[in-house]
Amino acid sequence: MSPVLNIHRSILGQPWRWRGLAADARDPNFAPDDLVTQLLLTRGCPREDIDDHRAPSIRAFMPDPSIFRDMDKASERLADAVEKRQQVAIFGDYDVDGATSAALLILLLRDLGLEARPYIPDRLMEGYGPSGEALVRLHHEGADLIVTVDCGAQAFEALQMAKDAGAEVIVCDHHKCAAELPVAHAVINPNRLDEGEGAAHGHLAAVGVAFLLGAALIRTLRARGFFQGRAEPRLLDLLDLVALGTVADVASLKGLNRAFVAQGLKVMAQRRNIGMNALIEASRLTRAPSCTDLGFALGPRINAGGRVGRSDLGVRLLTTRDPDEARTIAEELNLLNEERRAIESEVQFAAEQLGMLQANRRVVIVSGRGWHAGVIGIVAGRLKEKLGRPVIVIALDENGIGKGSGRSIPGVDLGAAVLSAKDSGLLHAGGGHAMACGVTIAEDQLEAFADYLEERLAERVTVAMGERALLLDAVLAPGGVNPALVTAMDAGGPYGMGWPAPRVVAGPLSVLKADVVGSGGHVRLIVAGEDGRSLKAVAFRHAETELGAALLSAPRHRKLWLAGRARIDDWGSRPAAELHVEDAAWAD
Repeated sequence: MSPVLNIHRSILGQPWRWRGLAADARDPNFAPDDLVTQLLLTRGCPREDIDDHRAPSIRAFMPDPSIFRDMDKASERLADAVEKRQQVAIFGDYDVDGATSAALLILLLRDLGLEARPYIPDRLMEGYGPSGEALVRLHHEGADLIVTVDCGAQAFEALQMAKDAGAEVIVCDHHKCAAELPVAHAVINPNRLDEGEGAAHGHLAAVGVAFLLGAALIRTLRARGFFQGRAEPRLLDLLDLVALGTVADVASLKGLNRAFVAQGLKVMAQRRNIGMNALIEASRLTRAPSCTDLGFALGPRINAGGRVGRSDLGVRLLTTRDPDEARTIAEELNLLNEERRAIESEVQFAAEQLGMLQANRRVVIVSGRGWHAGVIGIVAGRLKEKLGRPVIVIALDENGIGKGSGRSIPGVDLGAAVLSAKDSGLLHAGGGHAMACGVTIAEDQLEAFADYLEERLAERVTVAMGERALLLDAVLAPGGVNPALVTAMDAGGPYGMGWPAPRVVAGPLSVLKADVVGSGGHVRLIVAGEDGRSLKAVAFRHAETELGAALLSAPRHRKLWLAGRARIDDWGSRPAAELHVEDAAWAD
């Protein structure tokens, strides 16, 4: 395939290629609807399913929950708990997916007349996943049934301890499973190795699996006659939680996840959840939240509680009935998020210095004493973007035990490699999915672990890096980057992991003004094209990169093509469009 605009090597050193068929919006016959259809097709939508994907609904994509192994067994046990008014504890992970999963089941059970107890472990004191001590303690404190959400798939010792103590546990998870499953009353996980039809939904976040469990529970209770004389809960009203957890966990927005997010955003706009409404206000959002807001405004604030504050703040916020309590928690999360940013900046600087020393490694592993374990996942993600290869960042404690978090690149299954390393005895604990992982490791095993991943993944990483190209959806004159086009392209959403937002090229154009703004080192631009129209653009965090240097020093007479995402800028008196620049190439 010929490169777009014959650009074999951009300023950032990559070829530009069409994501699918070429769409040149400079063509006078171009129409926005043509672009929307193409956006759907080039993201894997079969032509016969265009209508379903243009307006993704739960009805069109929802599977029968019973296709998942242990789903019926779990729903029957939960139904027993509801009818007998037994004590139920919801044990969730401390991230957004865990918080929303726990909140969804707590709110659903509350509507069914059962007040479930939340339990979120402390990231620093207890670590990831259920501990045997915590499960046994919950049982001794009266929990007849414990449901773990977004964790449990690898909790072999903890669940055995719970079983030995007489506790009943249901696991509702989505992380990779080993061939052997932990002992539990039921293990619901589309990524079980023995999963059948349900394996097609392995891209679901844990909150999506929890939603399916909720649907199965309502159906079971309906069959038992539980709703005779009483209203059924409106499970669809909880889709705002599903949307937030799905996007924040960077789950692939294909199939059912697209419907979850599309419909969840509609529910969120209605602001029915008191805590979610307070979070939106604390984020200073004055309009209905978008998919981008879930990932970059709301999600990080929920995460801040588990990273640098109290891990249960997110669940408390999303389940509170008290507007005053909701505002208090939301503002606390806002402050914790600012603290998280400062800590993250310090760890990122140190990790980048170490990462640059590993230019010959295909999998970069960096570690440091005193690094805050609550920010290592974010730092790993940023370092991965900078280096273009998988990265694991490990925080070592005073005893030489490291807690690590990793992020991968498309085409490299980091979670499977970590599970294999755990089975080989290199890790105390480890797990995850294709694009992310978590590890617990002794300091003296770091070198052996790095060598193991290098040997297992180097070839795959090399191939993935060689396949790297900037994929584009349309070429525009600068005047074509306008609100109407952005609105038309939004119809192909929601966008996110696995369903990438459209990327366009604008040009050829001249840089009229360029300067650096913000503490993050953003390059702000005013550019003008041959069509006589000007355009605002910004290259986030590129002030010290090759791209930033080129934009800041570009002579006015030399023409450029700018590639990036078209966005609505609604700060002025009327909405305008701007370009968020990801790469550039010289046009002459």
